[in-house]
Order: sequence, then structure tokens, then C-alpha cells
Amino acid sequence: MGHRIGIVGAGVAGLHLALYLQKHGVEAVLITDREPDAYRDSRLINTVAHHHVTLERERQLGLDQWSDPALHYTYHDHVFSFPEPIRFRGDFSSPSRAVDYRLYLPALMEVFAERGGAIEYRRIEEAEIPALAARFDLLVVAAGRGPLGQLFDYRPEHSPYTQPQRRLCVGLYTGVRQPDPMNVTLSVSPGHGEMIVIPTVTFDGIATALLMENVPGGDMEGLAGLRYEDDPAAFRQAILDALETHHPTTYDRIDTARFDLAQPQDLLQGGVVPTVRRSCVTFDDGTCAIALGDVHSVVDPMMGQGANIASYAAFVLGEEIVAAEVLDERFCEKVDLRRQDRVLAAARWTNLMLQPPSEAMGRLIGTMSQNKALADDFTENFNYPERQWDRLSTPARIDAWITRMTPPELLAGAMA
Repeated sequence: MGHRIGIVGAGVAGLHLALYLQKHGVEAVLITDREPDAYRDSRLINTVAHHHVTLERERQLGLDQWSDPALHYTYHDHVFSFPEPIRFRGDFSSPSRAVDYRLYLPALMEVFAERGGAIEYRRIEEAEIPALAARFDLLVVAAGRGPLGQLFDYRPEHSPYTQPQRRLCVGLYTGVRQPDPMNVTLSVSPGHGEMIVIPTVTFDGIATALLMENVPGGDMEGLAGLRYEDDPAAFRQAILDALETHHPTTYDRIDTARFDLAQPQDLLQGGVVPTVRRSCVTFDDGTCAIALGDVHSVVDPMMGQGANIASYAAFVLGEEIVAAEVLDERFCEKVDLRRQDRVLAAARWTNLMLQPPSEAMGRLIGTMSQNKALADDFTENFNYPERQWDRLSTPARIDAWITRMTPPELLAGAMA
């Protein structure tokens, strides 16, 4: 039985689903309000890394535009600016990569269209929703802005926050030296915030994303409201001063004479309220709408999970659509059962890391600085948030992980 699927939203979730369905012979119509040419001069959308599980899904879709190994990074460098600084490395089993979404999204839209896919460029108004749903056997909502996203209620048991837990100041910068091989740095200034340093493929080659996650009330909170266009020199100096004080290992990589935004629009500021929503709505005619990507679960970007779980959930949904005879409420329920462990684990793990570290988390950090195998396991689990949550969800699980990964002769010190 052939299905006709409507997909609202051309982010990674909507595009990966559209390309998956296209590959498997299912008719999909992509609906978005932004044409590919509009991305070039737009403001920075995000700073997103795709881990190797997501890169493998891209290979399955025949996407190889950024396959050059020189564009990938291979490990995380963890830096904790405690009174006694802690620094350690964790390696991935396969490389990760970050591409500016102003390049990535329009490229995938063009691939979908070149392969015969239909794209409608328009906004959806509230009055149109029932008629839109009636056109399809299933309506996939992968864009949260506007009336469609509001169809899906919050799940309060999985949405503990009503306000952003970090004030974000995110930019793509030049003048930051890349190590060889390239890596991502996770830098923590207790009480003030975290920073993720990501080598990113952008319009003119590799730039460096500084994703500054600033604690409300901390020293760097003001960076989230500092306007570059008002005084570029003052903006640059404020960023440099904050890095020198709170993230000195990154400051040491900077050529201050060359340090600047790669483009004036390469800046994103604000905050994210982590939220999980119910994911199925049924219209009067029996057609269902299912939430995907950020409409289903939006997480703070600290742990780099948003795009990766969106891609994962898109493939789960695509597989179920290809196999299903009927796309009804039971179908949506089965999709949720398949994807929920990874999606909810990513949300719970990220929300945990937004809080001050527990004693058990402190033991884990200290042990990882002395135990490369444990640090590698922690890093590899950025691909598998459900495994990470298995290890981190309680102090007992953290301690069991430490015990399992630590040689007996080192265990007494690790558990002290």
C-alpha cells in the first residue's frame, strides 16, 4: 500500500525523513517557509556536531558532500577549571563532524529536489491545518514555530524547567588555532558556565564555534545580550576577557589580532527551555499528526544531542512508515515506543548536566582524568545517550561504572 506523507519543516529531522522515504519509494512532500538561496545571508542557525551514528545515516542516504577526513574531528578534550584544574581526553571510535547548517540544510533540500522530491515553500496558517492534514495519510510536524507546533502539549514529567538554564552566546570565529588532529573542547568554569569549542565547516572553510553556555547570575551572563553591531571591538574584547578568565586553555589558542566573528551575522544569542511534548494528534477525519525533532523534544545544546536524536528519530519514523499498512494512533504509539529510550535519555542526561555536579559525578570526573578507558567510554556515548543515561542516572550506577572500568589497584583512590 502506498502512503503519501506531508513533512512540515526542513531541519535535519524533516530532511532526513524526506530523503529516507524517497529512497524507499514512499511519496513525501516537504513544506518549509525558507528557500535554499535564503540561507546564505541569514543569521547563524546553530552550532551542531553530527556524531558517527548520524554520519552513517547520511551515508545510507547517499550524502557525501563533506566526506573529506580533514573536515572531521576525532576526540573530546575535557577541561574543568576547578581550584585544581582537571584536563583529560576522550576518543571516539569513529570521527564526528560539524557543518554550518546554512550550508547543510539547503544542500539536502537541493538533493531531495534533484532526486524528484516535491517541496512547497510557504507558511502554514492555523486555519489551513485541517485541510493540510487531509491531503496526506500522515502529517509529520518537524518545525515548532507557528500553530502546528502548538498542537502538541507539554509532558511535564519530562519537562522540569520553565526557563532557560543557560544564557547562550554562540558564534563562529576566526583566529582560533585548531589542534592536529582536530577536536572538540568541553570547558567548564564552575558556577559560571560551560563552553563547547567546535571546528565547523562554514562558507570560507573551517571556523571555530564557541558555544558559550553561561549560568544566569554568573560572570558571563551579560554576553548573551551584548550586541556585536553596536561596537565590534568592544564585543571582541568582552569575549576575550571572559575566555582568559574562565576558559584559559581556549584563550591560549587565540591570535587576538585575528580574532573576530567569521561574518557579522555569525552570532546567536538567547536561551533554550528543555521540553518534551506529546507526539500524536488526531484530526476529525482520522488523520494523525506526529511530532518529530525539536517539536517532540528540544534539549539544551550543551551535550550536542539535538540534531543526532532528531536524525535517529527520523529514521525510526521512516522505517515504521515503510513497514506500516495503516498510519493511525496505534502506528504513532509504536513509533514512540521505539524512539523514546534514546530521545528521553538524551533529555534526561542533558538536564542532569545543567545542574551542579553531585558527589558521584565529581568522582566520575576525577576518575576519568586518570582512566583513559573510562574517558573514552564517556565520549563514545555521545553517540548513544541511552547508554550514557544507563551509567549516569543514579549515584549507584555511576559508582558501578567506575568500578567496572577501573583496574583494582586504582579503585580505592577513585572511590574515595
